[in-house]
Amino acid sequence: MAIKTSELNAKLFGKANKRRATSPVEAQAAVKEKAQVIELAIAGQDLVAFELMSVPASEIESQTVVFAENSREQSFLNEHALSDILVTLKERGQQYPAVGRRNAEGKIEVLDGSRRRMSCILAQKDFLIYVADDIQSDHAKFLSDVANAHKPLSLYERGREMQAKLDSGTAEDQKALAQMFQCSEALVSGALKAAALPLELLQAYPNVSDVGRPTIVKLHKQYFSLPQKSQEMLLEKCRKEHGAIWQQSQSQGVARLTKEVSSQLEAWIEELLPSKKEPASDKVELVKGRVSYTRKGANLSLSLKKVDDEVMQDILAYVQGKLA
Repeated sequence: MAIKTSELNAKLFGKANKRRATSPVEAQAAVKEKAQVIELAIAGQDLVAFELMSVPASEIESQTVVFAENSREQSFLNEHALSDILVTLKERGQQYPAVGRRNAEGKIEVLDGSRRRMSCILAQKDFLIYVADDIQSDHAKFLSDVANAHKPLSLYERGREMQAKLDSGTAEDQKALAQMFQCSEALVSGALKAAALPLELLQAYPNVSDVGRPTIVKLHKQYFSLPQKSQEMLLEKCRKEHGAIWQQSQSQGVARLTKEVSSQLEAWIEELLPSKKEPASDKVELVKGRVSYTRKGANLSLSLKKVDDEVMQDILAYVQGKLA
């Protein structure tokens, strides 16, 4: 018969290593000390027991999945996007366990800690996670949203949340979204533009969170100025780069890589839809500063400056005599 980890701890140390957390501060303290079992009231309701588990590095991708309603776009998680935790994790291992639930397929569904999960995969470190059974979907969403508050979402991810509110009718317009998300209408507009862009374009960047609103607005305008066929060709160019565009660069630093990606995308868009150049002026100056003309086909336009009434009458009479 299998013995529970809590019972094993009780046998080895004389007591069960269980902590009951009644506040976020108590929960954080218990997590920091890696208590084997934490009892937590989710959203102030039912008390749920979470047991600490360690998933071997080689089994993280097969034994765990990320909660489907997690607002964070998982394809953006690379070494640049995770640089704030990846270095420490490589040196010291995972400091704070993630939080998850057991799903119907028996896999561990990560609710809080998708960035730690990917960091462990990249660093080839074991993944620590508190796991509970029988967590309802609304409680799972609550845990996921609270977790994402610690690391701000990118403009694209925020825009995706905002668009969902519009689609569901929860918000009527951008003004309502600005009030709901407590931000400016300009930010709402930029976020919605980001969410409208294809993932392939944003995946070209080393860290999407570092792509600012001006860059997003400009890219949105350039992309949607292309006809549909050219849009498909641009996305195909992104896919053919054997990974993200930034991975092909020898430059160092996210800021420089981001600038290079934008320049490359602009160059490709220019190839697919060359900028319309202003036609060269064929104006001819006949008398410097006073008389010039332009000729287009059989038409002639004459421009005169500093002309008094007497000279005007002479010119008009001459033209009338010639063309009448």
